[in-house]
Amino acid sequence: MKPAMETAAEENAEQSQEKKVITRPEMEIGRYHWMYRSSRPHRYHHVPALRGNISPLGIQGCFECCIKCLGGVPYASLVATILCFSGVALFCGCGHVALTGTVTILEQHFSTTASDHALLSEVIQLMQYVIYGIASFFFLYGIILLAEGFYTTSAVKELHGEFKTTACGRCISGMFVFLTYVLGVAWLGVFGFSAVPVFMFYNIWSTCEVIKSLQTNVTVPGDQICVDIRQYGIIPWNAVPGKACGPILENICNTNEFYMSYHLFIVACAGAGATVIALIHFLMILSSNWAYLKDASKMQAYQDIKAKEEQELQDIQSRSKEQLNSYT
Repeated sequence: MKPAMETAAEENAEQSQEKKVITRPEMEIGRYHWMYRSSRPHRYHHVPALRGNISPLGIQGCFECCIKCLGGVPYASLVATILCFSGVALFCGCGHVALTGTVTILEQHFSTTASDHALLSEVIQLMQYVIYGIASFFFLYGIILLAEGFYTTSAVKELHGEFKTTACGRCISGMFVFLTYVLGVAWLGVFGFSAVPVFMFYNIWSTCEVIKSLQTNVTVPGDQICVDIRQYGIIPWNAVPGKACGPILENICNTNEFYMSYHLFIVACAGAGATVIALIHFLMILSSNWAYLKDASKMQAYQDIKAKEEQELQDIQSRSKEQLNSYT
């Protein structure tokens, strides 16, 4: 019996040694795992949930969610949107009231005949309607640009899983870059145009200050110092009286309409300047976002190619395992 048992043990040892011989498919699989360590299947172990909303790391789950949400906020676009809304609101609101006060000053002191300033009244009324349109358009445009900032930030950081950039998204970003550039150039013209009434009112105010300073000097009468509105081209030369001199001009400067219109025109000009700065800020943001989306699209194409290659390698691995099983 003993020689038979020893013979059986030797046969089992020889069979185990034959089974331990590494075949070529096994060598290919080992080389594959050595080259692509990241492709090894990961084993996830279940971690028991703790009491309350505290994660296994000891940090509150609500806090993690808030941090993730705050990471997707486009802070640059948010600041530019607030600045744009503030500038447009100041320009439209103050400009509308200042234009109304300007018409009142012209009707009461510089052009008593309605037919002389009829064209100017129509132009000012048209400008007020344009102000309504500008306010509505930029309210919607600012919201759209802010939404585009959220989209780009989420696409670049991939905060929402498969929410990635597309060709349509890149085209929309490029269109916004062009449109913002055009609007920025247009608002530069608006900013320069809004400085014209500030210059006119400043001349009138400085003339009134000269008249006040000459009241102590009897040798120089203040009646010879005048302001002729007709030279600015806003009313025709046959308008009556068309100019104001001495005490009449000083009384005009002391009226509430002049004081309010002058300062509101200054605020409106500042609002136009703030809008220009906001559009320049938006232009920089959109340009950088478009560049990020372009790079992200290239990276996405690279990842797709890499995923296909890994899938092919996995197919080779599965076929090798099948061949190995068939050999054994």
